[in-house]
Amino acid sequence: MTRQLGEWDSDNVRLDRRTLLRTMAGAAAAVALPLGDLARAANLKGRINQSVCLWCYNGYIKKEKMSLDDFAAACAKLGLKSIELTGPNEWPTLKKHGLICAMVPSHGIGKGLNRVENHEECLARVRKSIDEAADAGFPNTITFSGNRKGMDDEEGLKNCVAGLKKIAPYAEQKKITVCLEYLNSINHKDYMADTTKWCVKLVQQVGSPRIKVLYDIYHAGMMKEDVLADIKNHHECWGHYHTGGLPGRNEIDETQTLDYAQLMRAIADSGYQGFVGQEFIPKRPDALASLEQAVRICDV
Repeated sequence: MTRQLGEWDSDNVRLDRRTLLRTMAGAAAAVALPLGDLARAANLKGRINQSVCLWCYNGYIKKEKMSLDDFAAACAKLGLKSIELTGPNEWPTLKKHGLICAMVPSHGIGKGLNRVENHEECLARVRKSIDEAADAGFPNTITFSGNRKGMDDEEGLKNCVAGLKKIAPYAEQKKITVCLEYLNSINHKDYMADTTKWCVKLVQQVGSPRIKVLYDIYHAGMMKEDVLADIKNHHECWGHYHTGGLPGRNEIDETQTLDYAQLMRAIADSGYQGFVGQEFIPKRPDALASLEQAVRICDV
């Protein structure tokens, strides 16, 4: 693996070539560690179980000629506990480094549960993902509302509730939480589940402990929601969180507008025991340094 020495240094957070080599050399210490021990090995407080979305680093991994094994080792060394939105063929590599997949993918975004005619196809994929997650010992799988395409939001809500009620008993049986993702309808044009009010109604109307919402902080911020109030007032509806700098969806530091340390304290204080997935797209050349910085910001 070759890379150029990084030149960015902020708040003494840096992961240059020498640090990365130490990371890889020390990765054996993270292998097969229980999740709590990963945080302790990285000198983290561990109140927030942190994960990272693999897709955000695909470009960096390709540029640096890293393998998934390399990336997983670096993530474990940073104290992350999960690399999410990965598939079964990638999970043995994660497990080698003591990591899990905190959010298992299922069907796509645009074609979702807001249309009854999509239920059979989408729920078959969700059911398969529930089985995969349960077999692997992972906690969650994802689903989506789909796009409006002229449909009234209340009709779409009714259809999503009906679809999720079909899968809820199976999710409860398998002890897997199905999380419908909150996305903004600016980047994801016409996406239906784009308000806190709609998402809270969904969870309340389904009425299952295994049906929640993936509350994406960046997307909620894009829709001008009061994110801190959403966390404090509706935390029982959120089964998973994602991060992202606002605006731009880049680093979650002082270059953007959200106070992530404050938000993480609210999440921890709510009693939340799930995962927070880092889903920002690194803008700086040294993406691992940005990831390390984000881990420290969220370690409250």
